[in-house]
Amino acid sequence: MSREPMTEREWLAERFEEHRRHLRAVAYRMLGSLDEADDALQQAWFRLSRSDAAAIENLGGWLTTVVGRICLNMLKARKSRREEPLEVHVPDPVVSPADGPDPEQEALLADSVGLALLVVLETLEPAERLAFVLHDTFGVPFDDIAPMIGRSSAATRQLASRARRRVRGAAPPPDADLTTQRQVVDAFMAAAREGDFEGLIAVLDPDVVLRADGGAGIARVIQGAEAVARGAVAFRQLGLDVRPALVNGAPGAVSLRDGRPFTVAGFTVRGGRITRIDILGDAERLERLDITVLDR
Repeated sequence: MSREPMTEREWLAERFEEHRRHLRAVAYRMLGSLDEADDALQQAWFRLSRSDAAAIENLGGWLTTVVGRICLNMLKARKSRREEPLEVHVPDPVVSPADGPDPEQEALLADSVGLALLVVLETLEPAERLAFVLHDTFGVPFDDIAPMIGRSSAATRQLASRARRRVRGAAPPPDADLTTQRQVVDAFMAAAREGDFEGLIAVLDPDVVLRADGGAGIARVIQGAEAVARGAVAFRQLGLDVRPALVNGAPGAVSLRDGRPFTVAGFTVRGGRITRIDILGDAERLERLDITVLDR
């Protein structure tokens, strides 16, 4: 059977789908929320469907700019709703099986967007975040970013540079070898299971920082190897089902209670030791995560 001619809207929808993975990666980096990233893409599709698509020369560039503007507005609205900045906010983690993410997740995690990096991005001003994410990660020229934030190209370059310095200072890159990272995290999990305090100390950096976001204003920051090790030993008493996983492309762990996610932990390993642990324990947000990938 011959195929019916494609309508203009169907053709446009196909073009949009070709760019969806890239656009979702942009929105996730900008917002740190999977739900909000999907909302941003819906808004972008709505704008495209009401535009003169035939007049758009570079659809990918046009859509990236539109998603960037939408995310910028969402960040500004989010900031205006908060009377005080959150002490600890762990963005939505992307959970994958320990043997690797699927293609959709790989696109979302382009250039190793770890939890630690996303936490630092949360501390940037919206315009700083836009300039850094679009230029440093996705190669958008400053001349294209500047009109989005109402600044000159030179001022936009300065914003990105300032953001870059903050990111490098607060979230230096982890060890490059994923196998070594996994060995360190596995050793931590084994020591925690056994209640082996000395074993925990051996794999923790002396200045390790643990940040836990429990939602509803429940947040903790623990610093120092001994304090983090004591917390890990205490956590063992809960008797949870702890499974290894990739969390934002790096070795991590998902703990389950009665088959439901209880916490998701991302680890940063530098110099063969754990320097940072970011934990999401917000029950409402965890319920929205897809952890079925761990069963395959």
